[in-house]
Amino acid sequence: MIRAFLTVALSLGLLGAQAAHAVQPAKAKTSKSAKKAAAPAPEPELVLPDADGPQNAAAALVGFGHYDCEFSQTVNVAMNPKHEGYVDVTFGKNVYTMKPVLSSTGAVRLEDVRGKTLMLQIAYKSMLMDTQVGRRLVDECVSEKQLAAKKAAEAAPQQALLVDPNASKTEAKQ
Repeated sequence: MIRAFLTVALSLGLLGAQAAHAVQPAKAKTSKSAKKAAAPAPEPELVLPDADGPQNAAAALVGFGHYDCEFSQTVNVAMNPKHEGYVDVTFGKNVYTMKPVLSSTGAVRLEDVRGKTLMLQIAYKSMLMDTQVGRRLVDECVSEKQLAAKKAAEAAPQQALLVDPNASKTEAKQ
C-alpha cells in the first residue's frame, strides 16, 4: 500500500527525488568489459521514397569512387545497392546513405537521409560535413576525376581578363 502511494505521488510530482530512490529497485552493476562487449543496436531499415527525375539527374553527376583527403583520410562514394538514385558514402567506419541534389551553383550535394551529414562535390574537390554540429568532418577530398580536371584547367592558357581597347577599334574598321 505504501509502495502504491509512493508511485502515485512520484508520478504527480508530490515527493522529492529522495523518495524516488527509495522506490526504485537497485540496479545490478555491470562490469566495464560487459558494457564494451555489448554491441550497439542496429539502426532500423531505411524506408526511402523512390528517386524522382531531378534526383536521378543529380545522381548521374555524382563522382563515384575513392577520394584521398587531408590528413591521410579517405572517403568512398558508391551507388546504394538497395535504393536506385541513392548513394552510399563511407568515411571511417560510418556508411551514410545520401540523396543526390543539384544546387544552383552547380555543385552536387549529397544529403544524408538521416540528416547527420552532407557531402559537397565541386569541380576540383569535395568535403564531408557534420550538419548537426556545423563543422567539416574532412576536407580537400579529391577523386581521380577531380584531379584530372584540375590539372587540365591548370594546363589551359588563361584568358585575358581585360579587354584590349585596340582590338575593338580594328574590328570596327573592318
